[in-house]
Parts: sequence; structure tokens; C-alpha cells
Amino acid sequence: MRRGRNGSGIIGWIVVVLVLAAVGFMAFSPAFEREDPKVTLSQEGYWNFRDPIHVTVDDSSGLKSFKATLATPHDEWVVMEDNTPSKETKRSFDILPPKGVRRVDSPSVTLTIQATDNSFWGLFMGNTYKEEITLVIDQRRPVLSIIANSYKIQKGGSAIVIFKAEDPHMESLKIETNFGKTFIAQPFMKEGYYASLVAWPVQETNFSATVIARDKAGNETKSNIPLRLKDHVYRTSNIELSDAFLDGKIAELANTYEQTAGVDDRLEQFRIINEKVRADNEKIIHEITSKVSNTMITDFTLSPFYPLVNGQKVADFGDHRIYSYKGQQNISNAYHMGLDLASVHMGSVIATNGGKVVFAQPNGIYGNLPIIDHGFGLYTLYGHCSEVMVQEGDPVSAAQQIAKTGLSGYAMGDHLHFGILVQGIEVRPEEWMDTKWIYDNITSVIESAKVNISQR
Repeated sequence: MRRGRNGSGIIGWIVVVLVLAAVGFMAFSPAFEREDPKVTLSQEGYWNFRDPIHVTVDDSSGLKSFKATLATPHDEWVVMEDNTPSKETKRSFDILPPKGVRRVDSPSVTLTIQATDNSFWGLFMGNTYKEEITLVIDQRRPVLSIIANSYKIQKGGSAIVIFKAEDPHMESLKIETNFGKTFIAQPFMKEGYYASLVAWPVQETNFSATVIARDKAGNETKSNIPLRLKDHVYRTSNIELSDAFLDGKIAELANTYEQTAGVDDRLEQFRIINEKVRADNEKIIHEITSKVSNTMITDFTLSPFYPLVNGQKVADFGDHRIYSYKGQQNISNAYHMGLDLASVHMGSVIATNGGKVVFAQPNGIYGNLPIIDHGFGLYTLYGHCSEVMVQEGDPVSAAQQIAKTGLSGYAMGDHLHFGILVQGIEVRPEEWMDTKWIYDNITSVIESAKVNISQR
């Protein structure tokens, strides 16, 4: 009898151990994972009932089944169903309108998504995600029309465009170019109207810009800005590096920049300064000068920039400089993205037009560098200054002295590196220093647009 009782006890313990082992296995085995599939959709809230809705399902155990239905108060359609189990942890589906149905008699549809994974959890039924999403149906494209624009744009130069863009569900409004730059338009004069400066970089052989209005449903309208293109040939300068230059200015700069720490080779020091340090410095400049206000403007009036009294040009904008050394060709190259002006030692640097100081500190090869935001995406910068008389955040007024010329940074003689940027793109300062060019290409376009808009 004792043996029977002992035998029963042992069997009982074995059962308990097995149960605990099974519970532990189910708790920790990936086969019994308990997370519902994660579902993401490309559209939320609105749909144009035309473009596919991209659905992505993530689950560590793979997908057993997927089903999507569309419903209105009067109709229901199964638009996607897949009951083929898959071990893939990520799968994608496209939801399209029912075949043959281009419109619905309802302002919205209900999209129901149901996805079940391959887990053994829930008595081997798996975990199921189910959600109903209401989508407002919007099949109207945004209204978009060009009101006025500059007649032409020159390589390395600027232009303006003013346009109307309306949609009750507007999601984005931008100006895309053929070279990847996106310009942001600023509200202009009345609700639904916008304006923007655009720029053609020196390094780009061609230019095109297209206004794109897109609503939350995915409807899109595009309008090309009809600008006549004018090429401009910029100088290529072949410069022979001297030992005096490498042992002097380059050695001096190499001792101050982090990028050249531990580098002893003189030519490599020069390459790093001329390319890597320059790129790092220009990245800072481009980020600062890419910002555009979303405040509505009604006008944009400027005087021609004249930053240095009696300043004489000593280096051109857009000059492509190619360096060699004792028979070694193309050691390095760079574009000179400003206009160098010189007058007297520590000459007075003037802010011709008012604005706000957005940067006022040393910036590598540019030396002591104040940057002024003049509004409408237009910025001016003043490099190599010996002294800066303004601080970040300061307002500046027309004709105010902001700095003195100097030798700071990568400068061989006392001068001012004067740059103008449109939304982070360097442009020809000569245009913005010319009264006639400003009127013909900017001011008169704004005046024409204001008359047009006021009559609507």
C-alpha cells in the first residue's frame, strides 16, 4: 500500500513538473508569442479613392491571414484577402478601390483591416489585429495657378514666383527643382496666395522648378514656373600652390582645426582645409540660411547692397579654383561662393538693408562671420571680419555698421567675403547690388502680382 501511495505521489509530481514545463514553454517560446500583428497604413483620415493605400504588417511569427474590406452605409466589398500562411516577419499589401467602382455615394468609407499571425497562442488560433478606419473621400485636386514670376533666371542667380494655391485639406505646398532642392513659399498678401524666391546654383548645368500642391487625400497639382534660362560662364582659375603658402597660412590653420589634427603632410592639410573644413563650414551656413518664415508678407523692398564703402572687387563669385603643386595636377578644387571686396585696412562693413542677426561667431575658413536674415528667405553673410559689432538675435537697421574687414579664417589679405543666399543656396551678389536688376526681376513682379490679386 505504501508503494502505491508513493507511486501516485511520484506520478503527481511528474504531472506537476510537466505542466509547469509546458506553461514555461508556452510563456517563453517564440511559437507562443502573444503580440498582435503591427499594422501601418500610408493613408490616414483622407483618401482620393484612386491611389493604392499601402499596408505593412509586422509580426515575429509571420502572417497566417490578411483581410481588408471597404464599406459605405449601402455597400461592402472585400478588396484584399490572403489566407496563405507565410513565415515572413514583414509583408505589404496594396488596398485599391473595388474593381469597376470609381466613385461612391458617400462622403467617407470604412476600411476594416484584419490580420492574424502564425502564433500558437489562443489555442493555436494566433493573435488577431482588427481595426476600422474611417476615410474621408476627397477626389478633387488642389487649385493651383501662377500669378506672376520673373521673366528669366541666370545660372547662379535668383528669381521670384507668386502663385495661388487652395484646397480645404491642403497637406503640403512646395517648389521642387530638377537638382533636388525644395524651396518653401511664404504666404503673400491674401489667404491662398504665396510667394518665393528661387535660385539656380552655380554647379548645376540646368534649372527647372515646379510648384506642387498636395492634399491629405493624396491629390496633387503641379505647375511649372515658366522661366527663361540664361547661361552664365564662370571663370576657372588654375592656381599653383607655393611652399610659402603651405608653410604659412595652411600650417597656421592646420594647428587650429580639429579636422587636421594629427595630419603632418602639407598637401593633405590643404586638401582637408579646402574640402572637408569648407564643407563643414558651409553646412552650418546652409542650415542657418534655409529657414523661411510662415508669416504673411505684403511686400519686399530692398536697396541695392553696398556693404563696403569704396570697396573694390578682388575675387569673383562662382570662380572654380583648381589647385596644383609642382607638376601634380588637381590637388584639390573648390567654388568661391561669394564676392571678395577690399578697401582699407579694417574697413567698415555696412548692413545696407535691415534685418536680424542669425549668426555671429567664428566659422572655420570664413573666420569671424555675421549672417543677417533680411526676410523672404534672403540672407547676407560677411566673412573674414577682424571685429564683429553685433550679436545673434540683434536687429539691424539699414546703413548700420556691423563689422570691420580683416584676415580671420582662410584669408591672405584684409578683405570682405560678401555672400548672398536664397534659402540656403549661394547666388550672385552682383544681381542684388544692381538697382535695375532688383526692380526688373523682383520689385516689378511683386507690384504686378499685387494688382492682379487685389482685383480678384
